[in-house]
Amino acid sequence: MAFLELSGVSKSYGLGANRNPVLDHIDLTVEEGEFVAIVGFSGSGKTTLISAIAGLVIPDSGTITLAGKAIVGPGPDRGVVFQSYSLMPWLTVEGNIALAVNEVFARESRRERAQRVTRAITMVGLSHARDRRPAELSGGMRQRVAVARALATSPKMLLLDEPLSALDALTRAKLQHEIERLWEEDRKTVILITNDVDEAILLADRIIPLTPGPNATLGPAFPVALPRPRDRTTINTDPAFKRLRAEVTQYLMAMGLERQSAGDDTRPAPTVVPITQAAGRAPNGPPAAYREAAKSILRTKYVEFSQVHKVYPTAKGPLTVVDSFDLKMDKGEFITLIGHSGCGKSTVLSMAAGLNDISYGGIILDSKEVVGAGPDRAVVFQSPSLMPWLTARENVALGVDRVYPHASTAERRDVVEYYLERVGLGDAMHRYAADLSNGMRQRVGIARAFALSPKLLLLDEPFGMLDSLTRWELQEVLMEVWARTRVTAICVTHDVDEAILLADRVVMMTNGPNARIGNIMQVDIPRPRTRKALLEHPDYYTYRAELLAFLDAYEHGAQAPAKAAPGTPALSTQVA
Repeated sequence: MAFLELSGVSKSYGLGANRNPVLDHIDLTVEEGEFVAIVGFSGSGKTTLISAIAGLVIPDSGTITLAGKAIVGPGPDRGVVFQSYSLMPWLTVEGNIALAVNEVFARESRRERAQRVTRAITMVGLSHARDRRPAELSGGMRQRVAVARALATSPKMLLLDEPLSALDALTRAKLQHEIERLWEEDRKTVILITNDVDEAILLADRIIPLTPGPNATLGPAFPVALPRPRDRTTINTDPAFKRLRAEVTQYLMAMGLERQSAGDDTRPAPTVVPITQAAGRAPNGPPAAYREAAKSILRTKYVEFSQVHKVYPTAKGPLTVVDSFDLKMDKGEFITLIGHSGCGKSTVLSMAAGLNDISYGGIILDSKEVVGAGPDRAVVFQSPSLMPWLTARENVALGVDRVYPHASTAERRDVVEYYLERVGLGDAMHRYAADLSNGMRQRVGIARAFALSPKLLLLDEPFGMLDSLTRWELQEVLMEVWARTRVTAICVTHDVDEAILLADRVVMMTNGPNARIGNIMQVDIPRPRTRKALLEHPDYYTYRAELLAFLDAYEHGAQAPAKAAPGTPALSTQVA
């Protein structure tokens, strides 16, 4: 008999015409001590599935049994860790964990319960922080508290619902190792809900996709036969890892990346000239002399960062966050900036956007110094910051109306609708921003940025708040629209695969403070690129290994390279 068994489990929400079928006839068996990862798209029903196993949701039909007993409600035999930490802000680390222990083990002595709490705190490495409250903890530490709380009740099974998705890449990697170590210690049965294929491979014995909803069901299982422990840097060169990663990724792509059209290709690109490219608009477009001059613009040094520093005053004296950032970019080049959290990537981007003053040094864009914000630079943030009471179309039009003051109403409408169609929102442009999913809102943000026809496009982890599978879709959208415009672009990311997929060059930053460029990697993979083509390219895993080795070195305390004069090599490549 299987330890956990789901048979014909279905679940819907709502009634009548408003009925939303989420899960359809889910069958699953899990052996005792097995680690199973379930991967799927946002909205596919992953959380409903884990909630049903936890006893927090009652299925409409089907049965769920654990160790031969039907699950009819929550119980201490299942420890649950959600994406949000759900900690009591007025209690300490010890108090939050004791809350669960005192409820489950009410009949034990105070000493026995205290020992359980201490053991759980020690297991997740929080002994030094047991008296701190959640507000005094980082996101990673708060999630460790949630894991400790689940473990402290000695459950038979651990249910992890995307527990690491809200964390930065470095913290996420550390907690992945922590989860694997804890699992190795007592081999509890674990079901992990995740949207990260690499995370699933690193942790699981079996990977099972959940098909996109409505009426989601389970796809074929992918056994993970890789030896443990699994190190993300070492495993990168394993042929078995590469094969499995390609199989799972391609299955998911086939299942979901074509859910949304990239837009109708019949609408011609607008020809109206933005204010950033001409002082006025001649009746028949830019003057011939202007058009001719535009063809021969010098490509090199279109964007130049020269000895850029950012220093903040503190009670202990000046703190240098970014130190001597030197970089030259060609017109039409796409650069990605990668590094650990706190290394100054977003600070560099905000200085280029004119949203953060440069302490000293300078940034030149198309022969003009960057001073303050301007329409020649468009920024896409993690959160697209839309006006929720406006439609998608109206949000994009806000910027277009200002950047194209000499265009007619029809011309400005064409610009707005062209880019909304390019990002797959042709049928949703009249929906209010408040009614759009996170992925759709970010599509609006991308459309808005491109519609401004900027000289420099700045993307600050634009997909960082989205699940991996939605991120794949929007990366494809971004590349498709960028290929049409070839706008000079800088994208901050913590995702190794995203950095390679998008960039002509990947700029790696050392840890802060005093962060600077540690290495630059040229990506010689032909365009247009797709994720499928990337997985099949012979140099892809070589590029990936170089980035992982750099990040791994700084994760373990590598020192920044010695400061060099501007224009000299940094590590293995030329900075400028």
